[in-house]
Amino acid sequence: VPAKTLSQQRHRNLAKLDRKHRAWQLRRQCREMVLEEKRNLGRKGGPPHLVVVVPLHAGVAIPRALSLFQSSAASTVCQTKMGPPGFGLLCHQSRLRWRFVVADTGNLHAVLDLAKVADTLLFVLDPHEGWDAAGDYCLSCIFAQGLPSYGLAVQGLSDQPLKKQVDCRKKLNKAIEKRFSEDRLFPLDTEQESALLLQHLASQKQRHLAFRDRRAHLLATAATFMPSTDSALVGTLKVSGYVRGRSLNVNSLVHIVGHGDFQMSQVDASPEPFALNPRTAKIHPRSMGDQVEEMEEDVKVLSKADASKQESLQSEVTPDPMDGEQTWPTEEELKEAEESLAQRKKMTKRVPKGTSAYQAAWILDNNDELESGSEDDDEEEDKEENMVEEPISQEEEEEEDEEATEEEEGPDMTLLDDEKMEDNEAILEKYRQERQEEMFPDEVDTPRDVAARIRFQKYRGLKSFRTSPWDPKENLPRDYARIFQFQDFSRTRKHVFRQLEKEESSGAEVGCYVTLHICSVPVSVMESFRQQVPLLLFTLLPYEQKMSVLNLLVRRQPGDSEPVRSKEEVIVHCGFRRFRASPLYSQHSSADKHKLEQFLRADTAMVATIYGPITFPPASVLLFRQKSNGAHSLLATGSLLGVDPDRLVIKRVVLSGHPFKILSKMAVVRYMFFNREDVLWFKPVELRTKWGRRGHIKEPLGTHGHMKCQFDGQLKSQDTVLMTLYKRVFPRWTYDPHVPEPPRESLSSLLPVQEEEEMD
Repeated sequence: VPAKTLSQQRHRNLAKLDRKHRAWQLRRQCREMVLEEKRNLGRKGGPPHLVVVVPLHAGVAIPRALSLFQSSAASTVCQTKMGPPGFGLLCHQSRLRWRFVVADTGNLHAVLDLAKVADTLLFVLDPHEGWDAAGDYCLSCIFAQGLPSYGLAVQGLSDQPLKKQVDCRKKLNKAIEKRFSEDRLFPLDTEQESALLLQHLASQKQRHLAFRDRRAHLLATAATFMPSTDSALVGTLKVSGYVRGRSLNVNSLVHIVGHGDFQMSQVDASPEPFALNPRTAKIHPRSMGDQVEEMEEDVKVLSKADASKQESLQSEVTPDPMDGEQTWPTEEELKEAEESLAQRKKMTKRVPKGTSAYQAAWILDNNDELESGSEDDDEEEDKEENMVEEPISQEEEEEEDEEATEEEEGPDMTLLDDEKMEDNEAILEKYRQERQEEMFPDEVDTPRDVAARIRFQKYRGLKSFRTSPWDPKENLPRDYARIFQFQDFSRTRKHVFRQLEKEESSGAEVGCYVTLHICSVPVSVMESFRQQVPLLLFTLLPYEQKMSVLNLLVRRQPGDSEPVRSKEEVIVHCGFRRFRASPLYSQHSSADKHKLEQFLRADTAMVATIYGPITFPPASVLLFRQKSNGAHSLLATGSLLGVDPDRLVIKRVVLSGHPFKILSKMAVVRYMFFNREDVLWFKPVELRTKWGRRGHIKEPLGTHGHMKCQFDGQLKSQDTVLMTLYKRVFPRWTYDPHVPEPPRESLSSLLPVQEEEEMD
């Protein structure tokens, strides 16, 4: 019996009372799961409740708000000396453990990283304006990445007169409705109000982010670096923190956000810094620095890595240049060679006296000329072999020129007036190209100095872009020899998630305070942690360290209007990863072929194709552009569509011609080509016009590119004849997992356009 029919029969056979009882059981089960999650978070069985405080206005005083949480008499404060600023809070009456971390709004990467692991985001608002332009920009990035549980607090409301307090509340509630629907706003000016806010944060339902719930992760509270014997720049990093999400297995790989993938050698159980023991806590409140010193005293080894079960760090395939080479001819090829040799022996030619056999092979008879074409065609074919790279190099030179201008714009360079003028001219040229692309999509001029059959030798004509076949394994670039591919990505994803649910918890359980020994870590990771940059670790699922082709479904950010070309380098936030890449933008459709877009359009969703490490969706995506001063501005937001190297991204080129003479259904077209050989070469390709006529080339006229064409109706003199050619394109391999931190500045400097609009 099919499974669907069986389930319908079971449901039909149940009585009405039984169906009610079953629905009640399901509701009770879901309710118990939510209550169990609330009981574990922040209590003895789970990790401390991680609250990230995000100020949304420049006038908010964060130290004053934190002092209210610390001033409670029934709580103990544990200060932290490493990592981002914050403290631990132990509430002995409610038996809750809290960890407060302050997000530095001057560093957008730090805000987004903390939002990836936070249990609750506490947004602190200004009583007059709520949030400024920088706060609105920060909210846009957090919403696009994924919003966990959150709370809203306003500071300084009680300092206002009683009449203005009502007006401020109305204004704030109206502003909150745009971003947060039906959420309560808590004042934060007294100890009693801070206690009510903590009670609300502890009792609210937790919102889940899929990319972190399926992976074990932790926020580092302490770290030490042990240099290796070979080099002081690389060594073992010991990171301490509470395990969150899922149980942590020592044999899996760990990803340090912003630094790359690494292997673990050992997992230790260390004494907790936030211990719910009122006796020891009241006698001497311990700091994180003291905890690091005591760590070596009471250390229990939980697990050590097994070399036979440990995941490999191999991310790319090492291509063999001799792979696919033929070392010995097959029997069929030997037979073909013998037959062709016998045919050559039978042929007799008249050659001048004294001509060798090699020279005679180059002399053609009249019959050969008729069969294979004129001598000019043979000469052009020889030129094609010698000039194969010439037209391609011209395209690459143009792209390299664009890259050179982009690479010159770096954060370390001081731009002079002349250089600023050049930057403005480059941006103006981008605007012109984007406008030209909108008016005449994909239309290009036929070159005069290079033959069209050489310039467009990699292009082909298609009878129908939708239905004509195209082999996805045809003419692949060398970079495709370095990547991995799934036979069926969706089936593999389901299998990995199913195994994740079935496997028994092994390793460090959720809520344990552990110390991870991470091998071959550069010293720059420890230096950034000492500079109060948050250090985040995520374990990887199977295959997630391998490189492949990612397809990202993105939509342009409304506030950004500067043109963005395909293959322009951007900074990608994909799930828990952050890296550099050069995406190709193409149309989002259900067909098997997708047209390349030269620019990232603002009116529709598009697919960005890049080389990157495999990530199983769902995962959020953010694209950032790096400006000349090093700052990062939000470019587009979206989600991960899938991992598919066989997705066909087709570039379209349109050649245009002008009707010179029109005779009923016949017309003489010029300016599409400029020599006779090009007309003969592109004769099989179908023609169309801007006004809907279709036709084909009959024959060339003269030697200057004029051609006689036949259409399905009479042309108009103002119509334009078009020929469409297609070529498959691939992204550029510019993957770089090391993204430097942007300069520390206010987020308001990234939003000049939005500020002007608000002032208007």
